[in-house]
Amino acid sequence: MNRKHAILPPFLALAAVALLFAGCAKKQTTPPTPPPAPPAPTETPAPAPVETPAPVETPAPVETPTGLAGGAQFSPVYFGFDSAVLDAAAMQALDANVRLLRENAGARVVIEGHADERGTVEYNLTLGERRADAAREYLVGAGIAPSRIETTSYGKARPFVTGSTEEAWAQNRRAHFVLR
Repeated sequence: MNRKHAILPPFLALAAVALLFAGCAKKQTTPPTPPPAPPAPTETPAPAPVETPAPVETPAPVETPTGLAGGAQFSPVYFGFDSAVLDAAAMQALDANVRLLRENAGARVVIEGHADERGTVEYNLTLGERRADAAREYLVGAGIAPSRIETTSYGKARPFVTGSTEEAWAQNRRAHFVLR
């Protein structure tokens, strides 16, 4: 065998072993890429609702009726809590209103029934109506013609005094007289 051929088998064996190790070399693995972060929200969340108090309708000021002798005014009639019963003070105010209506024979009046803020809208409308009716019945009983008297109820919708105190509530439980 010639020398050239004698070197060839060990060289081939060595090359085969090198290729074997190169082919079997451990693959380097790259760690998996983490999933992308969720996108930031593009909408700003709506702010929490803020309770705004309902606007309170300011009552019309107690008017000085024109047309009554001497610029006299009707007296309001006040009631107890959850009541349409006329007490002594209420009857005294109504007697003054009877005198004014007798002195002003052509005057007509609207009696507005009111309630304080406690209770439902429906209940207070009914209570205001009962208060206006109680005042009307007193006037009619005192000789004032029913055709000169109208009634309406505003319930708690038109407070005379705003506030949630007994003093404010007491002033809102009333029958208010308006010259028509």
